[in-house]
Amino acid sequence: MFADINFTKERPVYVQIKEYIKQMISRGMLQEGQKLPSTRELCEILHVSRNTVIEAYNCLQDEGFIDTMGGKGTFVAFKAVNCADVCNLDWLNRISYEARQAEQLDIMKQGITYEKGMISFTSIAPDEKYFDIDSLKRAFLAKIPLEGKKLLNYGYAKGYRPLMQHILKYMESKGLDTGGKDILITNGFTEGFDLVLSALCDKGQKVICENPTHNTAIKVMKLHGLEPVGIAMDNDGMNLGELSKTLSENDMRLAYLIPSYHNPTGIVMPPEKRADILNIFSKYKVPVIEDGFNEELRYSGSHITPLIACNGKGNNVIYIGSFSKILFPGLRIGWVIGDENLIYYIESLKRSRNIHTSSFDQALLYQYLYEGNFDKYIKKVRKIYKEKYETALRYTKEFIPCKNVSGEGGLHIFVELEHSIDSRIVLEQCCKKGVVFTPGDIFFTDNTGKNTLRLGFSRVDNEEIKKGIKIIGEVIKKYEN
Repeated sequence: MFADINFTKERPVYVQIKEYIKQMISRGMLQEGQKLPSTRELCEILHVSRNTVIEAYNCLQDEGFIDTMGGKGTFVAFKAVNCADVCNLDWLNRISYEARQAEQLDIMKQGITYEKGMISFTSIAPDEKYFDIDSLKRAFLAKIPLEGKKLLNYGYAKGYRPLMQHILKYMESKGLDTGGKDILITNGFTEGFDLVLSALCDKGQKVICENPTHNTAIKVMKLHGLEPVGIAMDNDGMNLGELSKTLSENDMRLAYLIPSYHNPTGIVMPPEKRADILNIFSKYKVPVIEDGFNEELRYSGSHITPLIACNGKGNNVIYIGSFSKILFPGLRIGWVIGDENLIYYIESLKRSRNIHTSSFDQALLYQYLYEGNFDKYIKKVRKIYKEKYETALRYTKEFIPCKNVSGEGGLHIFVELEHSIDSRIVLEQCCKKGVVFTPGDIFFTDNTGKNTLRLGFSRVDNEEIKKGIKIIGEVIKKYEN
């Protein structure tokens, strides 16, 4: 029996011996009271040192699986529990409505499956090749000696204070008046958005948003039982006339906007329109959730002030930020900034769900930011992504017959085809040729947009950008014929 152990190099040998014997006892293959080989006998069977076997036996005894009796030997002390009667449930008939809806809205499950070797324009995540790992390591080594033990314990629901203060100063540099406002750290944008909706909305209420808009936001709204009401986009953002008309005729609980490098269109709302939109929402007393998506990835022009900063001392804008689309998405660090009274309640919601965002991750990110690494990183990747952006834009206009191409920065562009063309049919044909992209209809609130598609270029090199877009264009031209 014991000679069957196959040791691996990755784990300590005594741990492997311990787990093997535990498994044999738990399965009933070694019975309570059964005598085990002596440490000397077992080390000869396994061809390991006696100290290794002694360590394994000591661990098993500490865990209550064996007992050593002086002068008599080592015996199994754990009695395996007899299996209960077999009970197999039909889980498919027990799945909740919310879980079924989440599965239906899950584009990772419902979309085309990526296969190795494909040219994929589906991702708008940063390319890990450009992550500044050395600076992150230095940040880790600087932080652990100072606060290592503290960071591995429970933290605070609102967040790690040095990071909170750093982000507030960062937002102040964008023009934010922090008077009367507070901040809460979240696990990325999605949790922040979910918390705000939980704090402000009840099932059945309406949320006004751009049409198209961020697919994840649509999904979260629907899972909350809310009704997204989309407003058509002009070339510079929301159509103001349609916005005013919709607000005058409907009771809107709140608004959700992506004013900079809008997902999926890539449009940047100009400063004067930001003021107009804020005035309209102020007139109807509608709170605004601002998604600070990819604000840092501008490739031309001057900085544009976020809505929350344009709002001055007003408190009706809630800003949700994240570094996930720019820097280390695996850390899942985001934040919500809003009126201090609102954050007070969101903090309680956060604490009731997952207690707090990882203090270790927050401290690591803070140290990385504090040492000035973020500015260096952004300066580097702006050049890289700008070149990819310009390449994608150039070849889209050259190879794809389309009505419109939008995108002023960020990590993607948005393509509008002729109305008679269904991008999902194009996608099926492109997939056979080794190219995938994101069909645009998933971003629309009213089941339109079938003739649109989003091309994410962040993780595709320039040569593949050209090759992939050319294939998409060839399929569309055949479709037209």
